[in-house]
Amino acid sequence: MACQSCATGKDGQPKGCKNNGTCGTDSCNKLTVFDWLANMSIPNGEEPFDWVEVRFKNGRKHYYKNSEKLTLSIGDIVATEAQSGHDIGMVTLTGELVRVQLKRKKIDTKNDILKIYRKASQKDIDIWSEARDREEPMKVKARQFAIDLNLKMKISDIEFQGDGSKATFYYTAEERVDFRELIKVYAREFKIRIEMKQVGFRQEASRLGGIGSCGRELCCSTWLTDFRSVSTSAARYQQLSLNPLKLAGQCGKLKCCLNYELDAYLDALKSFPKTDVKLYTEKGTAVCQKTDIFKGHMWYAYEGEWMNWHLITTEQANEIIQINKQKKKVISLEEYTIDVEIDTKTEFENVVGQDSLTRFDKPKRNKKRKNNKNRTKNNKSNKVEAKTNSKSNNPNAQNKRTKRRRPNKKKPNNNKTNENK
Repeated sequence: MACQSCATGKDGQPKGCKNNGTCGTDSCNKLTVFDWLANMSIPNGEEPFDWVEVRFKNGRKHYYKNSEKLTLSIGDIVATEAQSGHDIGMVTLTGELVRVQLKRKKIDTKNDILKIYRKASQKDIDIWSEARDREEPMKVKARQFAIDLNLKMKISDIEFQGDGSKATFYYTAEERVDFRELIKVYAREFKIRIEMKQVGFRQEASRLGGIGSCGRELCCSTWLTDFRSVSTSAARYQQLSLNPLKLAGQCGKLKCCLNYELDAYLDALKSFPKTDVKLYTEKGTAVCQKTDIFKGHMWYAYEGEWMNWHLITTEQANEIIQINKQKKKVISLEEYTIDVEIDTKTEFENVVGQDSLTRFDKPKRNKKRKNNKNRTKNNKSNKVEAKTNSKSNNPNAQNKRTKRRRPNKKKPNNNKTNENK
């Protein structure tokens, strides 16, 4: 969800249009629509469609009529009509694709007509930016006021109107909340008109955004607009562990992505027999222990021999069930397990001759130290050779060495024994 020239700089800010996430082409923002008709010219005699899509904070979009015939393009900041005063937003889509969006969202263009007043001036933009800067500290205070009144609700976001005269407080609550006293506190403290709007937990996650467990941006904040109900049966059909920590998203509800591949799993399971159907053989009754949807395999175990599993295919299981319906029994499951071929894992060899990734982790030895060690070894060996040569050439040294030797006390003295004889 980014334009072609976007990249990350040294300080972590995106490059490209230099708007730091608020892209001028509206490609880096939430729930964007690619204008694939932008480069196509309008036929002769046809006027451009006079409705425009305008985006506000956190992906909130509305459609306005360009009654003043302004030349608008994607990225222009405009002042739009509101219930009281005016609002400031950014144009995200123009032309014929707006007609398609109006038809898809079933918006009545005859009764629900909102107008675009003008392009925003610098004064309008300054007031709008000042109001946006007040939202975060105001949210902290608003949450504290709700806690002081013991209200079981959470202020998730605050959005100012473009002229700064009104603030909309988005909150989530599991039960109905009486916040009449809270509105009085907000009006007295912030001195603006207050509007409270309750949103669901999934709508809250789509407004705030975030990173999912898959490592990508949340689907609800990038492209997903319709929130369908997700049940735990979707996880059971896909043979996922019923762990609430893994199945729940950032909104606290079951992940919407559990429904993405559910239809494919349901189609694959049509060829599988029910897991509660037992297989009757002459050796015993077999019960299903495990299924593999991708390979079409099923594991059965005899009653009383739960440690020994027998692998058969779905076609073989259906064949045995049909035989059992005729009140006949198969000899044993071993006859069917022989026909199943288990895929052996192919071991890849290092044909290219690449080295290991840790080849540079070993510290390099200093060549100078090696040379010094070799020199010292050579010097020592030369000294030893010189000593041996000098000793072999000097016979007196050998005689002295023999004279200094002491006789062994353990051996008897032959001279004394001869004298006694």
